[in-house]
This record gives sequence, C-alpha cells and structure tokens, in this order.
Amino acid sequence: MMRWISGFVVAALALLAGSAFAQAPYPAQPVKIIVPFIAGSAPDVAARVVSERLAAGLGQTFIVDNKPGASGNIGAEVAVRAPADGYTLLLLTGSHVINPHLYARIGYDPVKDFAPITIITRLPSLMVVPPSSPAKTVAEFIALAKAKPGRLNYGSGGVASLANLSASAFRLAADIDYVHVPYKGAPDIIRGLLGEQIDVGFPTMPTAMRLAQQGQLRPLAVTSAKRTAAMPDVPTILESMPNGFSQDAWLALAAPAGTHQAIIERLYGVLKEAAADPAFRAKLDSDGSEVVFNTPAEFKAMLPDEVEKYGQLIKRLGIKLE
Repeated sequence: MMRWISGFVVAALALLAGSAFAQAPYPAQPVKIIVPFIAGSAPDVAARVVSERLAAGLGQTFIVDNKPGASGNIGAEVAVRAPADGYTLLLLTGSHVINPHLYARIGYDPVKDFAPITIITRLPSLMVVPPSSPAKTVAEFIALAKAKPGRLNYGSGGVASLANLSASAFRLAADIDYVHVPYKGAPDIIRGLLGEQIDVGFPTMPTAMRLAQQGQLRPLAVTSAKRTAAMPDVPTILESMPNGFSQDAWLALAAPAGTHQAIIERLYGVLKEAAADPAFRAKLDSDGSEVVFNTPAEFKAMLPDEVEKYGQLIKRLGIKLE
C-alpha cells in the first residue's frame, strides 16, 4: 500500500512539474531571429532594431542569426525546419512571396509554412529619371517612350530584382517598349542614371530619395499604394496612369507554422506598443520607408494576395531561375 502511495505521489509531482513547465512565461530562454541576408543589409538592420525592442519588452535576449543565400531561400528553409515553440523567428522580405515563382525547387510554402506576426515596414520604389530628361511626369515619360519605341532603356539589378519587376510591371501597364540594362545592384543603377547612361530606373526609396530631394534625380512617381510621408509631393503610379499598379518591398516578422497564437500575440503586442515611440519609429523610417506593424490577422490575409500578384506578373514575364 505504501509503495502504491509513494508511486502515486511521485507521479503527481511529475505531473505538477510538467504543468508548471508548460505554463512557464514566454520567453524563458534566448530567442533567435533568422535574417536570410548578410549583416548590414536593410533586413539585418531592421531585425536588430526589432530584436532590441523585443528584448527590452520581454526581458530576454533576442539574437540575430544571419543565414544569407539564394535570395533568402536558405534562411527561410532553416526557419521552417525549426521547432514551432517561439524560440526561432524569421525576418521576411518581399522575396518570400516572389521566390516560389522563380525557383523550380524551393523548400517551403510561403503561406502554409509560416505563422505571420507583423509587417514591420513597407518600402516603395521611386521612379526616377535624370534631370536632363524631357519627361517631368509619368504621362510625359510614356509619351516619350511611345514616340521612341525600343530606344529608351532602364536599369535594374537583374531579371528577378524588385527594380526589374517594377520596371516590367510599368512596361506592361503603359504598353511601351524599352530596353533592360542589367546592373549588379542599386549603386550601379544610380551611377547609370547620374551619368545619363539609362533613361529611367525604379530603385527603392533609400537608394534614390536623397538624390531626388537634392535635385540630382527627378522623381516621377512612387510605386506604393499611397503617397509617402517622406516625399508627399510625388504622386503614385496609381494616380499617374489609367492602368497603374502598386508594388513595394516589405520587411516582416514570422514564426514557423504551428507556433502558439498566444506567443504570436505577445510578440506583436510588444512591437505594436513600441510603434508609438517616436525614437523607435525613427530608427525604422529614416530612409523613406513606412512603419506598419499591422496585426497578425491582417498580415495573414495579405500574404496570399502578394503571392498571387507576383505569380501573375512573373508568369506574364516568363521569368524562371534554376
């Protein structure tokens, strides 16, 4: 009898210990944020700003772990294989919804395999031309391109870059013919514009905004759905042409699918509260980006639409990478 009671007590204590462990406040250990790009990149900088605030708000260490490669695919595949316990998060970019349409084999589903937490920032591209260009508006640029079919050109960082996708979406919407000049990256595009070697470009706001404000480049439009606070006088492409479109880069935070919703909401709550702090916002929107911090439900609803939008565009362009 005593042996039975003793066994019962041990089992009860084990059950209580397990219950206490299961109810331990999150986070009870350091949290890793995987950034699928190199240190010093825009996603990396944003992740470090966010990790500092999460650490302060939750009283635990948040570690940024860079896993660059394959346009973000490598880091995403590492994250998707991690336990769904809240201790591995992933910094997402717009490539998350673009890559599945470009690569024949990819190790994750951009919607089903991740639990959205929030969009951190949105980052539009800026349609810019050299100051010597006769085009002062989008309509004037379209008229110029139609008058010189195949004689104008644009620069981008390659066929799968956001700058090229924006330029290609513009070409289709405007029904014009201009020539693609591939560059290694955004700095080369800017040099091409400043040297008047190309007629137009669609670099992101951080790359072109200062030069546009200084008059070294002429901004014609932003690719965001609404005008940006950084350059409120510059119209959107949606405003500027009948078949306009909106397209921007974004940075976001997610967890592996299956992560408990209470953990998702706790992480989001800290960031939503931080978004009211001007100093915190200033670290994220100093480059012309828009601080968002939408709800997990809003982010979840947005993801399939983004996948569909880029899928249709890439299919029309016939782009495929191996």
